[in-house]
Parts: sequence; structure tokens; C-alpha cells
Amino acid sequence: MACEPHLSRVFLSGLPRVFKVSIRNDASGRWLENSIRFSVDQADASRAGGEAVLAKLSEALFVQTLRLYIAHLPPEHTGWLAGARDPEVGKTLALMHRNPSHPWTIAALAQEAGVSRSVLAERFRHYLNEPPMAYLTRWRLQLGAQMLGSTSYSVAQIAAEVGYESEAAFNRAFKREFTVPPARFRSQWRSAHATSSISPKTERSSV
Repeated sequence: MACEPHLSRVFLSGLPRVFKVSIRNDASGRWLENSIRFSVDQADASRAGGEAVLAKLSEALFVQTLRLYIAHLPPEHTGWLAGARDPEVGKTLALMHRNPSHPWTIAALAQEAGVSRSVLAERFRHYLNEPPMAYLTRWRLQLGAQMLGSTSYSVAQIAAEVGYESEAAFNRAFKREFTVPPARFRSQWRSAHATSSISPKTERSSV
């Protein structure tokens, strides 16, 4: 499995290098076990659509396994996963990720989460070690970085797409986060990927 590094940075930083869950005592355990066995049986199959089925199934297995892991995190656990489990912080994260370009304010987010601004700010900082608006800014810039590399949109268009009112404001924020302005970032990204596309392929594996 693979993911876009800029968009997944916050999420991946909340994952341990290895995590283990028990499926024997969970209602979904039999489904998970049978799905894993099915995946193994189908791994070398050449039937039409086999790769697509295994790709989607692997995603479903990962998400369900992660859900089990989150559900059994200790109450004192902090980080992105624990924050996603918290009712108020989790709802705030969902709002930011589903609609990052919305002109969110701490007051609007708190109202949606059903708590006061001070409570939301305190809980958010407890789990993610930063204020909600700082997280939103970083998420928007990560989206912008992904779009710079994967689309032909202008910097002004990308700035608007991720919630900035002006290209200049986006440029300043982007340079603070990535140390280079958007145009140079795009140029460097394309040069790096052009080089990697003609380099000899190497095998990579991950757990």
C-alpha cells in the first residue's frame, strides 16, 4: 500500500511503526480472518479484476484493523489517532478535512463540535499539541503542495482551492512551511519525479 506523503504526513506521524490487534474477540474478527485468507488465496490468481479486488480489500482490511487499534487505545493516549477518537476533536478534524477551503474560525468549529472555544482549543492542544487553526493552516498547505505536484493549476488557483483569499498570503504561508515558494517547490518536485521515473526500479516493502 502507498499514500501521498504530503497529505498523509499528519496521519502517518500518529501511527506506530508496528501495531498489533487481536481479532479473536471482536465481532468483525471472523470477517477479517476470512478476508486475509481470501487475499492469500487470490494473490497469484490471474482472474479478470483480481488486482482491483485485492487492492480494495487491502484498503478495507487496513481501515478495519486501524479502527480496532484506535478503539483499544489507552485513555491517556494522545496523538492524531486518539484525537480522532475523541468526539469533539474528531468532529473538528473531520470538518477540516472534508471542507478545508471553508472560512473556518475557532468559533465556528467550536459551534459545530458543540463545545466552547476554550474547551475545543484545550482538547485539541491536548491531543495534537497545537491549536485548531494552526492545524488547519498546515493541512491547507499540505493540500496545496500535493496540488502543485499533481495538477497544472496556477498558484493563484491552488491558493483559492485550499482556502486562501490571495495568492500573496498563500505564498508567504507556503514558504514558512516548506522553506521555498510554491513555484520553486513545483519545479523541484517535477525535477525529482522526472529523475526517479528514469532511474532503475528498486523493490520496497513496508509493514
